[in-house]
Amino acid sequence: MALFDLTLPELRTYRSTAPAPEGFDGFWERTLDEARAAAKPVELAEVPTPLCGITTYDVTFSGFAGQPVKAWLNVPAGAPGPLPLAIEFIGYGGGRGLPIDWLLWNAAGYAHLVMDTRGQGGNWRGGDTPDRDLDGAGPSAPGFLTRGARSPETHYYRRLFTDAARAVETAAELPGVDTSKLVTTGKSQGGALSIAAAGLLPDRVAAVVAGVPFLCDIRRAVTISDSFPFQEIVQFLRANPEKAARTFATLDHFDVVHLARRIAAPALFSTALMDTVCPPSGVFAAYNELTGPKEIEVYEWDGHDGGRSFFDVKALEFAASVLRL
Repeated sequence: MALFDLTLPELRTYRSTAPAPEGFDGFWERTLDEARAAAKPVELAEVPTPLCGITTYDVTFSGFAGQPVKAWLNVPAGAPGPLPLAIEFIGYGGGRGLPIDWLLWNAAGYAHLVMDTRGQGGNWRGGDTPDRDLDGAGPSAPGFLTRGARSPETHYYRRLFTDAARAVETAAELPGVDTSKLVTTGKSQGGALSIAAAGLLPDRVAAVVAGVPFLCDIRRAVTISDSFPFQEIVQFLRANPEKAARTFATLDHFDVVHLARRIAAPALFSTALMDTVCPPSGVFAAYNELTGPKEIEVYEWDGHDGGRSFFDVKALEFAASVLRL
């Protein structure tokens, strides 16, 4: 690894030059309205585990177009409610795994909702939610960045961003939760979803934690990163050069820089200056659009591990401070 992006002083003032696409707000308002109209009541089923200090529920909620999405809800056993809730989203290729994978926020006294990632879970942690692809989505490179790239309506991340927003709305239906103390959190793709959910529902989220977030300043990231997943776009356009303009016009709808500017809640980001997977200029492009109180942890010598447990400690301290726990 090596330093490859802008210098830190340049990053602190960097702004993306990509404007939000025309009709961006209306696109998302319509998408969420359709999902809400198709939603069914959330389903909870307690799951036995060896974790005597945690009560676990298998959750099924309605995401994009009312489609079922799985999640885990871990709650500190016997803790008096209502509890603050951390809503966690997962990195690229991973699914919800097992309840024992998710104990950090419980140990800090939170209820913890972990959203499964539709269609993912075949890489480093298993998943349980299929992706009901839309007809006519067209060709794509392996992975998810170009799946349905022919239009914003068919793109994979339209479905996943909607799932993330619906996970936040579902939190209001969960027993024993203080809905005034909802935190969105995640790293990499999970960090992007944390930003997206908070940007789509700015009145619902009290704090945002986004570690080395993905999907920031996509047009620039594709030109400076030799790493996957952004290389999926390069791979796809090498085979389909005539689709470049349409592909980027589609991806603009899922660049979280445009959703970050809608967030007024306190936010904590992290970035790593040697991170070629989620370049620091993209992270700063999103961070610099935030309008509320904000902090960013910069790890000069890290790559995409982005602070590791050091950032986890910062995240818990930040959330406790914001929520006055």
